[in-house]
Amino acid sequence: MIRHLSFISILVLLAACQEKQEPAKAPVEEAPWQGWNKYQIKPEDSLAAYGHELIANTSYYLGPKGKVAALTNGMNCQNCHLDGGTVPYGNNYSAVISTYPKFRGRSGTYETIPKRVNDCMERSLNGVALDTNSREMQAILAYMHWIGDDIPKDSTPKGAGIPDLPEMNRAADPNLGAIVYKNKCAVCHGPNGEGQPNAEGYGYTYPPLWGDNSYNVGAGMYRVSRLAGYAKYNMPFGTANYKNQVLTNEEAWDVAAYINSRPRPAKDLSKDWPDIKKKPKDHPFGPYADGLTEVQHKYGPWKKGK
Repeated sequence: MIRHLSFISILVLLAACQEKQEPAKAPVEEAPWQGWNKYQIKPEDSLAAYGHELIANTSYYLGPKGKVAALTNGMNCQNCHLDGGTVPYGNNYSAVISTYPKFRGRSGTYETIPKRVNDCMERSLNGVALDTNSREMQAILAYMHWIGDDIPKDSTPKGAGIPDLPEMNRAADPNLGAIVYKNKCAVCHGPNGEGQPNAEGYGYTYPPLWGDNSYNVGAGMYRVSRLAGYAKYNMPFGTANYKNQVLTNEEAWDVAAYINSRPRPAKDLSKDWPDIKKKPKDHPFGPYADGLTEVQHKYGPWKKGK
């Protein structure tokens, strides 16, 4: 029958066959969670707006010269939780409301959001705990609800937290990291990790990465894996993001090792990780349930015999 078809009909049939044989398109990849802009906070949500202010300008309110109280080291919460905790893979707050209260191995207890906030106050900001009944704590809680109330309970959206980088077959090397730091970090954070104080004199434009005014040894960023993932997806600031990373994986591991090899404030961690089998692989302080040393736990590699 095909000989009786017109030339145009044949072309139509061929086109239809080709269309059927085309491979199916790949599904569109799910976009990571992106927090709302602070300017979307409604006027009636004044407590949440104050909570955002406390996250963005912690030192102004609670730093060494804080207008409310002198509780912290001069850093801001958003030095580690970028743009008020709204950036994909920027250690954001997307899953706080959906996952707390929850059990945490570090304390060996079920922790509330105020307990988690005060962990950051005492560790990342090397300060003292905030009164859980204070207006400031209530404002931070209101902001967390504004950020995450639309996330389903017990779920964690794509883009939450800090990505896990592939492990290397060698230890992270502080000496190699010093070169990365000099070339790609020192321009903002200073040659000695001292940071850049802001013009107002109450905090930092770029935070100190070691020394007396930086996070202490109990902070999450003192784990090399956490700092490496954060640096890979977010640094240099203003250039790198989840779509465009500047550092290689090895550079991220090495610069994290260098930064965390530098001196910083101490903290009593004797009550951390009551079940030592739950310690993260890169927790840098013993005792451990395996045979690896503190140095190997801190820098890797995290397999025996390496």
